[in-house]
Amino acid sequence: QVQLVESGGGLVQPGGSLRLSCEASGNIFSIDAMGWYRQAPGNQRELVARIFGGSTTNYSRSVKERFTISRDNTKNTVYLQMNSLKPEDTAVYYCNAKIVTSQGPRAYDYWGQGTQVTVSS
Repeated sequence: QVQLVESGGGLVQPGGSLRLSCEASGNIFSIDAMGWYRQAPGNQRELVARIFGGSTTNYSRSVKERFTISRDNTKNTVYLQMNSLKPEDTAVYYCNAKIVTSQGPRAYDYWGQGTQVTVSS
């Protein structure tokens, strides 16, 4: 069994910063891509940022230059540093990881429970 546990959400004023963390644990053989998605009320879930096994990253156009994704492979953890936050960044943020378990060899998608980020004055 695999679990993704997120932390770091909360309420912040426009222009402020937050850092999200997501740790994967359980029956993990290897982790391919890790990423963050978000879903605002009435909207579909959308990709925010993703990081692959090395250091290759990609970002949605709306967050590029403001958000930075990184990962610590020794801790099976992915981070999202969010700067210059805007009200339109308000959403539930979900961690995602493509994980190969000991049952392998195929990688499956796993999701965290979500953490609320609210940007408001």
